[in-house]
Amino acid sequence: MPDPIALAFSGGLDTSFCVPYLREETGREIQTVTVDTGGFDEAEKAAIAARSEELGAAGHQMVDARRDLWDRVLQYLVKGNVLRGGVYPLCVGPERVVQAAALATAARDLGATAVAHGSTGAGNDQIRFDAALRLLADAGDGGPLEILTPIRALELSREASTTYLQERGFAVEAKTTEYSVNRGLWGTTIGGKETHDTDGVLPEAAWPDTIAPADAPDQPHRFLIRFEAGVPVAVAGEALDPVTLVETLNRDGAAHGVGRGIHVGDTILGIKGRIAFEAPGALTLLAAHRELEKLVLTQLQLVHKASLGDLYGRLVHEGLFFDPVCRDIEAFLDSSQQRVTGDVTVEWFKGSIRVLGATSPHSLFDAGVARYGEDNALWSGRDAEGFAQIYGLQARLAARAGA
Repeated sequence: MPDPIALAFSGGLDTSFCVPYLREETGREIQTVTVDTGGFDEAEKAAIAARSEELGAAGHQMVDARRDLWDRVLQYLVKGNVLRGGVYPLCVGPERVVQAAALATAARDLGATAVAHGSTGAGNDQIRFDAALRLLADAGDGGPLEILTPIRALELSREASTTYLQERGFAVEAKTTEYSVNRGLWGTTIGGKETHDTDGVLPEAAWPDTIAPADAPDQPHRFLIRFEAGVPVAVAGEALDPVTLVETLNRDGAAHGVGRGIHVGDTILGIKGRIAFEAPGALTLLAAHRELEKLVLTQLQLVHKASLGDLYGRLVHEGLFFDPVCRDIEAFLDSSQQRVTGDVTVEWFKGSIRVLGATSPHSLFDAGVARYGEDNALWSGRDAEGFAQIYGLQARLAARAGA
């Protein structure tokens, strides 16, 4: 009997299409693999397994990779204060790193020589999956893995996939065709007809989890987030593991309407793309961590961290996480976080995230030494006058030279 095909399976429209199509076209068993990178409750996990069986898969497995996602990628997005375009917290790209790794491992365990995913030929995911799977296959035992991509190969629209499934008696929810929703630990992305235009506005019903800011509680919610060595460890005085902490912020932040956004950016293939997202936990943690760093790091640390954090985010987003340079940047980020310990006061109110202040045993803000704009104990007025005389000297000389 031919080797099975390991299919990355979410239960959504595209991966649902792949099960009967690959089975019919290849005559091989389809083993579905769902990698849990957040966003699934127990009912949804059961529904995904049932959908796999309904579609005719020979077997299904659920891999819990949430902690792996945090350890391998998300903690470094926090340490690097990574927001693509200053807006988007990379909800999807990090997931594909651990999903590809888990899929490759599952394929080897199943004796599969082929893996499949439901990415289209237009977006970033096809590149992320393909690049990671080829590298991981090269590094593993058993030879290369064939990569099958039916949606991309057939250039199918969502309407065509829907028709194919319905013709074979498989139900497809209407919302599945209208919107593409990807839930994960670091946030949820929403793509649909409004995101295909540069000024489309999502209707309220298209936001899956966050309450409308106007309908959020009329009283602000204020709380502390504690960081140790750059890693969040407690919320409102309760110590939590990283996965539970992020999930808690996502759930509670959604009730206050925080974390919504729309991002316009460049895809790996070089076209412009637009995506809506909900990321209460990610945006809250990034805002709090960034403020704490301002308190404890030197100016030069902040400057160089900003450039390296931006580069790291770009590499993760563009499917190059496995390049060795990412390990180099992670080592820098780890080193930079040694003194990033303290408490940050955050306030949620009707869709907004405000950082009200931070304290740290490693604070460089020393009111006993100097008060901005008033007086200090580190230099005299004469010292400052001499510094001001020299400061900007080259610019003056360039102006005299007519530059």
